[in-house]
This record gives sequence, C-alpha cells and structure tokens, in this order.
Amino acid sequence: MKSIKYLTAYIIPVLCIFGLLQGGTAAYATVVFSFGLIPLLEQFLPQDTSNLPEEERNDRLARKVFDWLLYLNVPLVFGIICLFIYQLNTQDYTTSELTGHVLSVGIVLGVCGINVAHELGHRSNKVEQALAKILLLPTLYQHFFIEHNRGHHKHVATPLDPATARKGEIVYTFWLRSLWGSYRSAWRLERDRLQRSKLPFWSFQNEMVRFSIQQFIYVALVFALTPSWQMGLAVLIAGLIGVLLLESINYVEHYGLQRRLLDNGRYERVQPRHSWNANYHLGRIMLYELTRHSDHHYLANKKYQILDHHEQAPVLPLGYPASILMALVPPLWLVVMDRKLEEVGG
Repeated sequence: MKSIKYLTAYIIPVLCIFGLLQGGTAAYATVVFSFGLIPLLEQFLPQDTSNLPEEERNDRLARKVFDWLLYLNVPLVFGIICLFIYQLNTQDYTTSELTGHVLSVGIVLGVCGINVAHELGHRSNKVEQALAKILLLPTLYQHFFIEHNRGHHKHVATPLDPATARKGEIVYTFWLRSLWGSYRSAWRLERDRLQRSKLPFWSFQNEMVRFSIQQFIYVALVFALTPSWQMGLAVLIAGLIGVLLLESINYVEHYGLQRRLLDNGRYERVQPRHSWNANYHLGRIMLYELTRHSDHHYLANKKYQILDHHEQAPVLPLGYPASILMALVPPLWLVVMDRKLEEVGG
C-alpha cells in the first residue's frame, strides 16, 4: 500500500496524453498542473520530515513494485512521443495549441524521462542502466549518464562542477554554463577512462561516440516521421524543454552551497548541508523523492523509496516547482535565496 502514493507521479503523463488527444486549452493541462496547481497545493499541505523505521525500510527495498513504478515510465515516455508525432501528422494545430503540446511533452521528458533516468542511472544493474540511457535519448542528453554519476557527484558544491549554481548567478546564464560544461565534461571523463584502459578514443568503446550515433539516428527518425521540418523541430524543442527543466532543478538544488577546501588540496566529503531540500509531500512523490536531494548526494546509490530527511540539510522556502518559477525571475530569486544562504551559513 505504501507504493500506491507514487502512482500520483503518473498524473503528469496522463494529463499530457489527455491534452494531446483533446487539443484546445487542454494542451496546457500538464503545464497548469505542474506549475500552477502543485505549487498552490504545496502552500497548504503539510511538510513531511519523518524517516522510515528500519523494518519498513527493509520491506521497501525487498519490494520490486518500487522498481516497476520506474520501469513503466519507459513505455509511457516513448508512447507519448509516438502519439505526439502521430497527432502532428493528423491534426492542424494552432500556434497556441502547438506551444502547449511542446511544453507539456517537454515536462514529461524532464520528469518521467530525465528524472527517472537519474534514479535508474545510479543502479548497478546493467538492465536498469540501459533503461536510463534509453530514457535520456528523446532529450538528446545521454551524456548525463556519464557526467552526472562520475562528474557531478564527485565535484558537487565546488567550482569544478558545472551543474552547481554559484551565489549571484542567474538561472539563464547557469543554463548555458551547465549545458556546455556538462557535455564537455562527459567527453573528458570518457577520454580519461579509455586512456586508463589503453583503449582508442575514436571507437565504439567510447560511450560518447555511441551516444552521438544513437542521438543522430533519433533525430533523423523524428524528421522522417513528421510532416515538415517545423514539426520535427517541435519534437526536438520538447526535448530541450525537458533538459531546461532538469537544469533548472540543478540550479535550485545546489544554489550557492559550497564545500570547504581542505589543507591537503581536496574538498571536504559531500554532506547533507550541500544540497537544498524541500519536504513538501506532494512534490516528493511526484518526483520520486528527488527533493530529498541531500540524502541522495550523501549516499548516491540509495534507492528513492528509502531516502531520509537530515536536520542539517538546508531547506528551500518553497517546493521545487515553485522554486523553479521563482528562479525564472532572477531579482526575486536573488533577494530570497541570498538571504537564505546567510541563514544557513552558505
């Protein structure tokens, strides 16, 4: 029964499907729910800082249903992409409708695609890792699998991490720095791995080469299956929306937090105080506990269903969706969050 609440996460893709079939103002149903209704409800619903007792923790780890809740996002994501392409071939959308569909599909690709891929990408099981890479394909962001696991988690909350927002940095410049820096870092990490293994750089042994080929094939298929290059571009822009949603989450998760540089030239171990949390229960289950981000960085391989709250973790003044909206208005974000940084000693 404890797993049933995570079915709530399927509201987003279901609303997207409804919008694609219904058209009109329903095209914006996913957008309104994700960035209208959820932020509003989180202001009235209680926050939950409780942690699971040991017995329930072990029970959750033993139940495969928590894994299947993630796996089912694969057919959902690709089913929605196929439906979107089908609708583009059979419907004559207004500019407003098309905009709503692109935003809605983009939210699905960010929440059900990249976010779920993030969870599965931390697993040691090769099948789950493969599912993570598949989920990253529609956003052309497969390098995230490399950079996030081997780069971001190592360098988070330091100047070495492109996905850690610096104090005073606005979200729009952060997008550019993180997008380019993460992509370049993934190539560098693969180069170093191949050098250690004495393998050639330009070969199928290089996962970035394989990702590039897979993504090229995906783009070619999108343009081949859509009625015009403009419609093909709409599908790809939906992927970009998903990426920008991810990077906006990165922005609010670590904004201004820094690890201390030790006398030996290394940074201190990642602690719960190096990530911003949000304990709003609705946002937690919609994002598969992503908002308990401090515990995730403290113990990266810990499954989402048993993540803990840490008292020393800094807490955002709003939930993740509302924080993203606030970040899109930089003067407001800087005033609120720079004050919060002073309070937590950031």
